Amino acid sequence: MRSLQRVMCVEDDPDIRMILEFSLATVGGYEVCMCAGGQLAIDQVAAFKPDLVLLDVMMPGLTGPQTLVALRSQPAMTGVPVVFLTAKAMPDEVEELLLYGATGVIVKPFDPVKLPEDIRIYWEHGGGRRTD
Repeated sequence: MRSLQRVMCVEDDPDIRMILEFSLATVGGYEVCMCAGGQLAIDQVAAFKPDLVLLDVMMPGLTGPQTLVALRSQPAMTGVPVVFLTAKAMPDEVEELLLYGATGVIVKPFDPVKLPEDIRIYWEHGGGRRTD
């Protein structure tokens, strides 16, 4: 099994995108593709070939769940775990997000120092099995 190297982040808030990029690239050492919205992620996923997608739930245009459904239809997403980022942490809301096929849910605000390890754990336990 290869290691987690490439993370696509889909987040509409520019401040949170900056924190995510710092956390994952600088702290975690991952190659990161930042997308400001769902459509951009759909357009870039085949070229970037992420090992894991970190996906905001509430975004203008395509929501996180809508984006996940569209991403899952692309061959580049076969076996790629998706972890939702959300400010809503009620158990029923988390359960609903997992029903979309997400590997996990990380609640905002998140710890930027701990985030790289958190997503690595989700990747290992969530089917991060790409071999290409």
